Amino acid sequence: MFAPLQNDSFLRACLRQPTEHTPVWLMRQAGRYLPEYRATREQAGSFMGLATNKDYATEVTLQPLERFPLDAAILFSDILTVPDAMGLGLSFQQGEGPKFAKVVRDEAAVAALAVPDMDKLRYVFDAVTSIRRALNGRVPLIGFSGSPWTLACYMVEGGGSDDYRLVKSLMYARPDLMHRILDINARAVAAYLNAQIEAGAQAVMLFDSWGGVLADGAFQQFSLAYSRQVLAAVKTEHEGVRIPRILFTKGGGLWLDEIAGAGADAVGLDWTVNLGQARARVGDRVALQGNLDPNVLFAPPEAIRAEARRVLDSFGTPADGAGHIFNLGHGISQFTPPDSVTALVDEVHSHSRRLRQAR
Repeated sequence: MFAPLQNDSFLRACLRQPTEHTPVWLMRQAGRYLPEYRATREQAGSFMGLATNKDYATEVTLQPLERFPLDAAILFSDILTVPDAMGLGLSFQQGEGPKFAKVVRDEAAVAALAVPDMDKLRYVFDAVTSIRRALNGRVPLIGFSGSPWTLACYMVEGGGSDDYRLVKSLMYARPDLMHRILDINARAVAAYLNAQIEAGAQAVMLFDSWGGVLADGAFQQFSLAYSRQVLAAVKTEHEGVRIPRILFTKGGGLWLDEIAGAGADAVGLDWTVNLGQARARVGDRVALQGNLDPNVLFAPPEAIRAEARRVLDSFGTPADGAGHIFNLGHGISQFTPPDSVTALVDEVHSHSRRLRQAR
């Protein structure tokens, strides 16, 4: 059904196998920093018009690969498709971010929640298959979802938040309701990721974007436990091929050892974590993904190259660099100059090859 894979360095790195160079892809690599993306979004009329049309989603997923020699593609979609399918009414206002028409803040709203019929997300799975075919084996395709806790933040707050007051208030006042939300989210996310794998995703990533806003203790109970539940239910193999799973908790460096034990093959790190120290602690259990500060990409090209080398040198070159996927410590900024990405990707590839040759 799909073309054979020509560049499997990303998948190999996820499984801590040797690679000829350190593979690189970027969170939000398909996005507003690219003029071609902005043109396609204008054509689509809205973000959801873009994300729900498999042809547009395919086009924008491939756009960064036409510019940069990246080692993986990631499905163009949004983390909030699952609660939207639950009937909460997702919309995107220009310059304001996501909003839900309905919020989940009381017993009645929680009682109305259910794992959605995956057919409501058919547009996502159709896009996965379309993208996988269009890639024609060039690089692997990553599917993804928001974590149960991260989805719950948006579902309770009704959108983004500066202080997470509403979701934390519910968590402390009615932990029973919060656990109910999180369990439904976990079951929905697992089904969603498995359907992406069946549609053609070759790896999946769980974005626990807001796990780091929780206190110690609350993180383990309300975020990590449900990420673990998802990972336990997501396929590790499809049609005889291993499917790597990545867990990324922004602000989660404090809990690195616990996150590494959650069941993922690779753990994403933000830029606050020392990569070499992280490898020494958990590198025998999981691959590591990250972790350049995205704002480095606003520096001059030579500074970008120097920072890329610093990240690679920090990880070191055990077993030919096995177990490291180069990425940013969070998503790329919409204001990033595309030439900066060119400098970064080129340096990651060339310096990681030099490190292997010098070994």
